[in-house]
Amino acid sequence: MRAVHESERDLLRHHGDVEVDPGMLDFAVNVRGDGPPAWLRERLAARLGGLGRYPSAAEDLATRRLVAARHGRAADEVLLLAGGAEGFAMLPRLQPRLAAVVHPSFTEPELALREAGVPVLRVPLDPPYRLDPGRVRDDADLVVLGNPTNPTSVLHPAESVLALRRPGRLVVVDEAFADATVGEPESVADRALPDVLVLRSLTKTWALAGLRCGYALGSPDVLARLAHGRAHWPLSSLQTEAIAACSEPDAVAQAQLQAQRIATERAAMVEQLRAAPVQIALPAAGPFLLLRVPDGELVRKRLREKGIAVRRGDTFPGLGPDHIRVAVRPAAEVTRLVGALVQVCR
Repeated sequence: MRAVHESERDLLRHHGDVEVDPGMLDFAVNVRGDGPPAWLRERLAARLGGLGRYPSAAEDLATRRLVAARHGRAADEVLLLAGGAEGFAMLPRLQPRLAAVVHPSFTEPELALREAGVPVLRVPLDPPYRLDPGRVRDDADLVVLGNPTNPTSVLHPAESVLALRRPGRLVVVDEAFADATVGEPESVADRALPDVLVLRSLTKTWALAGLRCGYALGSPDVLARLAHGRAHWPLSSLQTEAIAACSEPDAVAQAQLQAQRIATERAAMVEQLRAAPVQIALPAAGPFLLLRVPDGELVRKRLREKGIAVRRGDTFPGLGPDHIRVAVRPAAEVTRLVGALVQVCR
């Protein structure tokens, strides 16, 4: 059961990074690696000498043009963000009357909306967590969902996502993990639709969690409403440089190679996990898997004693204490996890 002292806010604010102590084998955080690749580190280091200058509008525009070209959009349809999470924090500025959040999913959008006093309707999906647009009330003028969804790893068809559109409604699609899918087959980032807002993150694939890099794609008027009241110089020069670097064609190609590795590792991980007494939510398309284990709280505790961190699942609306999320990792690390699960799930 959930600890009695945990408020709803505590649960919505919980994220995998708090599960991991130094030295632990980390299956709790979905970031790939401990830091960006050498070429990206070198490019960021080359900017250090210019940190005495304020970030310029020209740099912002040049970076937005790169992002726009990457998605076949116009520069005024791009808003640079300090991580995708900043985009969620901006959603209340759209002043929705009723927001619907499809769950289980990343909890920051619901938290930001609730803390701003926006009424939020949860739309729970049952296993296998497939989107049913008809379950969203017609009077919801803002709908938020993830694709692929964290933590279920479900990739919804783009047609199902776009079926959420209604007159007077804005559909917000969290595509933080879209670049981890081979070919990004269900992304709607390249659809210039006035009522669809896409939020993207560069944190996971490029190991930039500490730098906070992302962007929003949407109609200029929606982006203007999001940015209204934003502080001047909202992103540092290093953040802008990182977004630009990761949006160039060579980097996009590298991200796709990473996505292919993730797909291979995920398939191998599923096969290894079949040796453990766990239920695996399938099919899965993201760089993580949702598992159901017997006595989840005790399993997490015993795994922690063995130096293995996993992400608790009961803080995601619609999931319970026996759910855990595990990041896709190479075979040697998975072998250690599976061995530990076999021992602690007896």
